Amino acid sequence: MKLAIGIIFCFLLLGVDSQRWTSFVKEAGQGARDMWRAYSDMREANWKGADKYFHARGNYDAARRGPGGAWAAKVISDAREGIQRLTGHGAEDSRADQFANEWGRSGKDPNHFRPAGLPRKY
Repeated sequence: MKLAIGIIFCFLLLGVDSQRWTSFVKEAGQGARDMWRAYSDMREANWKGADKYFHARGNYDAARRGPGGAWAAKVISDAREGIQRLTGHGAEDSRADQFANEWGRSGKDPNHFRPAGLPRKY
């Protein structure tokens, strides 16, 4: 609770109006939900070679929400890749995942990474 009050106080000091701040928070929540949906779809599809597509799609959907969504997508993507590196996943795979993440966040079409035969549902 103290952290939340501290953050709000900092925003007030910096002159960030509450409407932009609440919009950013709303976008971040929606972006986090987009990332979760892409992750859930990836797990459900269980499709070989579809990992990069779902990375790009989650980041694309989240970033389209606005600055808050793009921020959430970056934080979630970076955290996920950091955890994977700590658990011994390869650095090359992590770089490829981050490339797909950035591709999606920049507004480029995630279908660039779509594997052949992946059901249209995704």
